[in-house]
Amino acid sequence: MISHDPQTIVVIGNGMVGHRFVEKMIELDVARQYRIVTFCEEPRAAYDRVGLTSFFAHRDAEKLMIARMDWYQENGVELHIGDRANRIDRESQTVYSDRGAAIKYDKIVLATGSYPFVPNIPGVKHRGVFVYRTIEDLEQIIAYGQNCKRCAVIGGGLLGLEAAKAAYDLNMETYVIEFSSRLMPRQLDDAGSDVLIEKIEALGLSVLCNKGTKEILGDGKVEKMVFTDDSTLDVDMIIVSAGIRPRDELGKQCELELGARGGVAVNDSLQTSDPNIYAIGEVASHAGMVYGLVAPGYEMAETAAANFCGEQRLFQGADMSTKLKLMGCDVASFGQYELPADVAKPLVWNDPFQGTYKKLLFTPDGKRLLGGMLVGDASDYGTLLILSKSDAPLPCDPATLIGAGGDGDKAAIGGVDSMPDSAQICSCNNVTKGRICEAIRDEGVDTVGGLKMCTKAGTGCGGCMPLVNDLLAAELKALGKSANTDLCEHFSHTRQELYEIVQLKQIKTFNDLIASHGRGHGCEICKPAVASILASLWNDQILEPQHQTLQDSNDRFLANIQRGGSYSVVPRVPGGEITPEKLIVLGEVAKKYNLYTKITGGQRVDLFGAQAYELPDIWEELVDAGFESGHAYGKSVRTVKSCVGSTWCRYGVGDSVGFAIRIEERYRGLRSPHKLKFAVSGCVRECAEAQCKDVGLIATENGYNLYVCGNGGAKPRHADLLIADIDEETAIKYIDRFLIYYIKTADKLTRTATWLEKLDGGLDHLREVVIDDKLGVAEELEQQMQYLVDTYKCEWKEVVNDPEKRKWFRQFANSEDHQLDIELIHQRDQMRPADWPKENVALVELKGLNGETIDMNGQAKTLSWVKVGSVADFPLDGGSAIKYGETQIAVFNFVSQGKWYACQNMCPHKNAFVMSRGMIGTAGDTPKVACPLHKKTFSLESGECISGEDYAVKTFPVKIENDEVYLELPPEAVLDAELATDKHCIRGCDAMNALQLAET
Repeated sequence: MISHDPQTIVVIGNGMVGHRFVEKMIELDVARQYRIVTFCEEPRAAYDRVGLTSFFAHRDAEKLMIARMDWYQENGVELHIGDRANRIDRESQTVYSDRGAAIKYDKIVLATGSYPFVPNIPGVKHRGVFVYRTIEDLEQIIAYGQNCKRCAVIGGGLLGLEAAKAAYDLNMETYVIEFSSRLMPRQLDDAGSDVLIEKIEALGLSVLCNKGTKEILGDGKVEKMVFTDDSTLDVDMIIVSAGIRPRDELGKQCELELGARGGVAVNDSLQTSDPNIYAIGEVASHAGMVYGLVAPGYEMAETAAANFCGEQRLFQGADMSTKLKLMGCDVASFGQYELPADVAKPLVWNDPFQGTYKKLLFTPDGKRLLGGMLVGDASDYGTLLILSKSDAPLPCDPATLIGAGGDGDKAAIGGVDSMPDSAQICSCNNVTKGRICEAIRDEGVDTVGGLKMCTKAGTGCGGCMPLVNDLLAAELKALGKSANTDLCEHFSHTRQELYEIVQLKQIKTFNDLIASHGRGHGCEICKPAVASILASLWNDQILEPQHQTLQDSNDRFLANIQRGGSYSVVPRVPGGEITPEKLIVLGEVAKKYNLYTKITGGQRVDLFGAQAYELPDIWEELVDAGFESGHAYGKSVRTVKSCVGSTWCRYGVGDSVGFAIRIEERYRGLRSPHKLKFAVSGCVRECAEAQCKDVGLIATENGYNLYVCGNGGAKPRHADLLIADIDEETAIKYIDRFLIYYIKTADKLTRTATWLEKLDGGLDHLREVVIDDKLGVAEELEQQMQYLVDTYKCEWKEVVNDPEKRKWFRQFANSEDHQLDIELIHQRDQMRPADWPKENVALVELKGLNGETIDMNGQAKTLSWVKVGSVADFPLDGGSAIKYGETQIAVFNFVSQGKWYACQNMCPHKNAFVMSRGMIGTAGDTPKVACPLHKKTFSLESGECISGEDYAVKTFPVKIENDEVYLELPPEAVLDAELATDKHCIRGCDAMNALQLAET
């Protein structure tokens, strides 16, 4: 077979479009016909330039990165980072760079993008004039802005308004200067612009239209602007955002044909005048058009990659529809939104009271929607966009479509069911309805996150997410998967519905709730969810007998369970402030109990490696030293992180530490659908990272800005500004309302970020509830929070001082002995017992209680009933471990079912002694236990893994006589050996015991 060397494609430019081309080539070029080399002029690889404004919130370039650096290496892409390609020699087919690289090419893809246009205004080179294009630009704006009070942004287009928002967030008095008579002149008409201006000025910014800048004055730095009408404006910073120009200098250098308005001219295949050189994105001029949006660039990138890989695809123009949120205001334009009167008839809805403006353009007969623009409310954008792309007649009259009455049912218009498979759902990534449905139906995708990963729908601007959610719901329903919104098989209600039931009917226990509104005996899904609801409403101590075994292992033992079944100890350190004396106590406790210590990201000290039975003794010492529970184990308020604030920091304008302590002590222990993290920063430098928290506060000269629903977890999301410049009392009032409303309405295990994304009306609705009291429930929300604050008790202090609660932390119900509860890590532990080396087990002989000889297969054994404790030694609807010889057995009092069960205490998945701490329940009629480590469930009758995995546990008969608990067991030594070889023990259950025996 003849081997062919791969052809070399040099991609010049590693922005969003250049990276999309490389990414698509990796996906399509399965035969690896091409070697890909890409030049990246910036000091970092491709990042999300669309989300550039978020950099002001988190100041972390890594959060904007599109791909990890190792992605390029893993996929064989040669990346020249921080190196500009400066010359193309078409004759020798070589690309040269600033750092001396000389790369021979077969094909070139120009993806050099554009640069900001800066008008040739006198004084424009003064210090204090910036452009808004790269991370480096933003870093310079942030640094210079620390000493500025007034900033002007030249340009009222999309980027100009984003720049203005950034300047405003840097606490500068901000002015938008627009040469045209309106803002966003390419997307809006005068009326739409007026609505947008009103909303922007309501935030505190100023907008000046019909203003041309004639001169910038200052002694080497910006001091004043002079306009063409000779009016002036005193400013000390200017950001220029007056449009873009294609970066076509390489095209000029190698004499490619250029477009009439700049850019490298390309045909429908995206080839330039040199067939070996292609151009995509903002550098390309297609049919005289240079596209300044990312979606057309992505379409070009995918078209070019498809052509390289054997498909015949043409680029024939792109949809310029956009939907964005500018300073909290929805703005959208779609379809053909600029058409003369003889081609289209407009229908306009202008509501000055709600601040909304809609203009829809129809064919003269009103049968088809051609395009339109939306300001203030773009909730119908997805539906209107689809209708504007359809050749079919409208299903209603135009008045119905715009929401002004008429004939037709607006709710049914443009529903996902009526869309053709060819309908484009995500314009950024050109994802059709058919592709999304295919992923759901044929590839088993059943979550929004899965759809994003699989199809890339919603990973661009995010404007398509309502339609993506609707499609997912509709397709799952068609597959019979989505109609069921029950919490689990035991409750035909959602978590939100159960919350309402518990509150309205004053239900105080799980047993009462399942008896009146459920069925069966509960499970590891509904028990913790209901336990959280009960705690959020009534604030009973979670270790009271009626609540104790509803808790996951973390809450049941008031500590985070770790690998191997040990626990972590995390005392509360409000606001991160701690005395030297308390630090010494932590060190002494860690040393005494041989605990590993680590400083956490939440400004506390983690102590790892405690055994469950040690926890009360450890906490007794900590409580005596003044510590209380840090609730690191619960779906509850965890920490309130703070910087040092005005007390120590030269930039601080607010006492972030004091306020953080006040907040943490108010909300400590608050149970919620998911964990909650807070932060307070003393100034806009944001050292406490408040804008990636569920609740974040940033001090300003006028009070605090309150941010909500951020998330630094697996799916990072920046918090949204709920309200600016409020005092501490107002902040606490709004936080009270926000938290209770979230607890009341969120689904189980839903972070605030996800909750807000799914909340009908989103941030605007949340503001209406929390700030405007639209629902009339503000007083109720505040009262409920105050009740929880007033009834708070430290859970660990309650345990330490209560002998009955302390006893539930014993290792064994029938013995004061201790064994090390660890996960077994042993070479033999990776094999089934039958495969262990014969020299370790074959010669072992043991004597039973009656003198009979047994071997490792447990032959000639004699069973007898063995007393293992009294009924009172075992929790209601839960388990405790007992010690029998060297074996640990989990015994469960399934009191609500009226039965008892027992099984080996070692989890067969991770070989940790934890099964007794698992939550019991039923699957259908089968009693089960869920291992607390990874929630694998096992039948308490047969021992088989209910989820179908190749694991099982050994089970034992149980009987009760005169309030005493008995297990039917072989002699101790027999059982120790039997558990080492039994077929149920898939990975060497109780292998430690068997190894000890075999090696004796």
